[in-house]
Amino acid sequence: MRDAPSRVIIRALAERGATLRAYDPVAMDEAKRVLDDVVGLQFVNSQAEALEGADALLIITEWKEFKSPDFDLIRSSLKQPLVFDGRNLYEPELMRALGIEYAGIGRGTGPLDSDLDAKQRTRQPKLDW
Repeated sequence: MRDAPSRVIIRALAERGATLRAYDPVAMDEAKRVLDDVVGLQFVNSQAEALEGADALLIITEWKEFKSPDFDLIRSSLKQPLVFDGRNLYEPELMRALGIEYAGIGRGTGPLDSDLDAKQRTRQPKLDW
């Protein structure tokens, strides 16, 4: 986790008042060590616990466990089915078909993007956390 983007993202969201629940199937002990001072961050023991009643899901790690999730659980657990995918693990078209609003960070979000020229494609909306 030395240079993990998750550290920056979690701190930025917490500084802006977000309440966060984090789950990592591999690096939980290290995450707790390096992020123990973050106000509003709670570490949980499962994907389901992280999702329960959350406003949105932010994927910022690409462990195998997250590559084939239970999309029905994601959709039914979130207050609104909204996923920000920082690792581009999922296909935008599939997510839309499942009824999940989806943003693949750093890439376009679906078929409409193929109609844009390269200059337009590089202008992504700025997320102000």
